[in-house]
Amino acid sequence: MVGDLFIVATPIGNLEDISLRALQVLKEVDLILCEDTRKTKKLLAHYNIKTPVLSYHQHSKIEKMKRIFKMLQRGKNLALVSDSGTPGISDPGNKLIDFLHQKTNTQVKIIPIPGPSSLLALASISGLPMDKFVFLGFPPHKNKRNRFFEELLCQLKNFKHPVIFYESPYRIIKTLEDIYERIQPFDLNYQAVVGREITKKFEAIYRGTIKEVIEKIKHDKIKGEFTAIIYQNK
Repeated sequence: MVGDLFIVATPIGNLEDISLRALQVLKEVDLILCEDTRKTKKLLAHYNIKTPVLSYHQHSKIEKMKRIFKMLQRGKNLALVSDSGTPGISDPGNKLIDFLHQKTNTQVKIIPIPGPSSLLALASISGLPMDKFVFLGFPPHKNKRNRFFEELLCQLKNFKHPVIFYESPYRIIKTLEDIYERIQPFDLNYQAVVGREITKKFEAIYRGTIKEVIEKIKHDKIKGEFTAIIYQNK
């Protein structure tokens, strides 16, 4: 009998933001796969969960995925978590899931345990129509960066969809400035809602024109990951 793989959402900041079902799964599985074992162990210690952990991250090779598949074949139940939030969204969980789906005649069940997501958390308090939006993940660092901004502008100009993306504290100002530089010639009323440290002690939400938001962030503590929504104000 093969084991199951549970895709478990974990808190994006506040450790209380975890479901009872997620805690039960993390207690009962044989092993937890995680990006950073140190971060996951802090969560497990908070809830006195003794389940062993194994690293699985973006640099894990095919041999690691084969090892995970063999454990499932032997009947082991596994949980996959990211450092925070829902696995498979801007993290390597999707590669493992795709690998398992491609295995012929596999009977491994992949079961979602839903929960926190910073993009949904920010969308929920944006006050914007969110029946349609585009999520672009993290902007690329170098070669594909121009293509990222072209796609963002296409969605804003042609489809009027709010665009959501993630960014690090080291690049948030640069990214917002790059966006502002590209949209300025169109003279349209583009606005931003940017969240920092969502659910954590120093959570901050910035609203206004892109230029106004840039200035607000510059005069505040630039720490923690950012989630941003850019949209055209009607």
